[in-house]
Formats: sequence, C-alpha cells, structure tokens
Amino acid sequence: MYSRILLKLSGEALMGKEGFGIDPGVMADVSRQIKEVQERHVQIAAVIGGGNIYRGLRAEQQGVDRVVGDYMGMIATVMNGLALHESLRSMGVDASFQSALPIAEVVAPFNRRMAIDHLEKGRVVIFAGGTGNPFFTTDTAAALRALEVRAQAIFKATRVDGVYDKDPEKHSDASLFKEISYIEVLDRGLKVMDATAISLCMENKLPIVVFNLKDKDNMRRAALGEQVGTLVRG
Repeated sequence: MYSRILLKLSGEALMGKEGFGIDPGVMADVSRQIKEVQERHVQIAAVIGGGNIYRGLRAEQQGVDRVVGDYMGMIATVMNGLALHESLRSMGVDASFQSALPIAEVVAPFNRRMAIDHLEKGRVVIFAGGTGNPFFTTDTAAALRALEVRAQAIFKATRVDGVYDKDPEKHSDASLFKEISYIEVLDRGLKVMDATAISLCMENKLPIVVFNLKDKDNMRRAALGEQVGTLVRG
C-alpha cells in the first residue's frame, strides 16, 4: 500500500464525451475516486493538465508564439484545477490548491513546504500551472512535483488499461505490458509520459502506475498495492 502518491490527470480525461471543456459527470467520478483513496489514509497530490481547453503545442500551428501558447495552456490548467478543487470540496474533501503560475486572486502560489504540510494533515493538494515555465509539459511538472513532495509513485490516469506496444485505440492486436522499464519506454518511444518526465523518474527511481480512469475501482485498488494497469520502473 502506498502512503503518498501523485495523481497525474490530463485535461482530456475530464472531457468525457463533451469533446471540449469539462464533463460534470467525469469530474464527479474523478473526485469520488480521489475521496475513496483519501479515506484509506493515502495522501494524494494531483497535477492537472489543460488539454481539454488549450494546448501550447498547437499554438504555432494557429499562428500563436509558442511561449505565449504555453502560458495559455498553463492558464487552462488553473481553470481545471479550480474545478477539481470545488468538486472535491463539495464532497467534503479538504483540499488545497497551488499554482506555479501566480494568479493571486484565485489560487495560492506553489510552496513545497506548505504542500507537504497539507499532505501530512490529510488534505488533497492540487498543483496547476505546470512548472510555471514554457516548453515544459504537465508530465514533467508531475514528475517534478512528485519528487518535491516525496511521493512514492506517480499514478497516471488514462483512457486505456495501461501501456501497450502500440496504440490500442487504433490497433486491435496491441499487447498490454504488466510491467516495463523506463529504458524500454524511451527506446520504444511509448507514449507514457514525455522523455523529460521519464528520465526524471528513472534518475530518481520513482515508479509510474498507468491505469484506466474509466474503471472506477482502479485508483483505489492501485493505491492499496494491487496489480492494476502497467507498472513502469527500473
């Protein structure tokens, strides 16, 4: 059983069938799963993406400067973080919200020591704003924050059952890995997390659990140490 985890949520995971923005039903499901894990005395931090609203990588294709686009993407993560924070609070979950991108009126600035203090007091801590810098993805932010708060693992929530040798949404013969090494992920170019995030995890021996968010028991089962999805480690 893990005592402290970092949950990586993509913005796309919050869309559901909406195609854009936040599906209220999906947000409620995610919040309930987080609450179930917290109630088992597992400390949870979460890094949330913004791809359901805006992705900086698309900026140049739309004639927007990449740096400006990345900041737009960071603002999108703050919007998602606010939504998750309010959803958790509506369920009676004590949560703290911090952002690497300072927006004083709506969110506290990132503070590592305060985040750890909140976790030790049983609060869910939500991190938004990526790393606060352009050219870094929320995958890298997740690896960085996990290391900073001394999480025992990153839990990456996805739309599929784990890590496959090829895209299972396009190939019916794709094979699921129960366990795979960081090096093999990099060598095969598998889309688990970006190369910078994988390298950070590999250097610091931080395992990654990749699981399907749609199965509402997966997060709880994985937090309790059951084999769920794919385990990425050295």
